Amino acid sequence: MTDLFIRLSGKKEIDIATREEIRFTYGTRGIKALVALDEERVKKYLDFFVVQGATSEYIIDEDFCTCGDFLYRGRGCWHLLAVRLARATGLFEPVDLWYQDRWKRES
Repeated sequence: MTDLFIRLSGKKEIDIATREEIRFTYGTRGIKALVALDEERVKKYLDFFVVQGATSEYIIDEDFCTCGDFLYRGRGCWHLLAVRLARATGLFEPVDLWYQDRWKRES
């Protein structure tokens, strides 16, 4: 599916045909990833991408996500897909902070 991400490279919008392709290819995961992008729930900190899920924030680092679906099943989750789409398109909110510094302040 690398071709999809190459075609999305640099686009600031995902057109209807590409959205349908994502839905068809990824099913529910694709729908949730698109909603996260539309609702601006993908953030890029200086050290990690973070996706706000339904109940928590999940850290995505390369091909790893901290959500239970990824940790338990060891497969790609919608958070990971949302970050891949965000990276390709630039549709993420940049945050000029280290996410790890938030941990220190919150504890």
